[in-house]
Amino acid sequence: MEQDTVPQEITSLVGREVYTTNGVFVGEVEDIRLNFETISVTGLALAELNRELFGSDTSGARGIIVPYRWVQAVGDVIIVSDIVERHPAGETEEDAEEEVTA
Repeated sequence: MEQDTVPQEITSLVGREVYTTNGVFVGEVEDIRLNFETISVTGLALAELNRELFGSDTSGARGIIVPYRWVQAVGDVIIVSDIVERHPAGETEEDAEEEVTA
């Protein structure tokens, strides 16, 4: 598969729908988390979440942040690893990393 070599503006990600590799809707990109020291994108702030996926634990929350390393593809929609489906609501990113490395 040929990758698009034309750089995209980061702001073009805002408003795109996010799905897992299994086709499950996760949410919509509301903002981008950046690391200015490394000049890189570190996460996607999602809103309009799939309440079936995240449960009522996020009802008071404005959204979630998905680590950018979970992003598999970016096009008309954004595809992320299905780890989002297995990630218990309320668990932090650090907790998930401990499970993966343990």
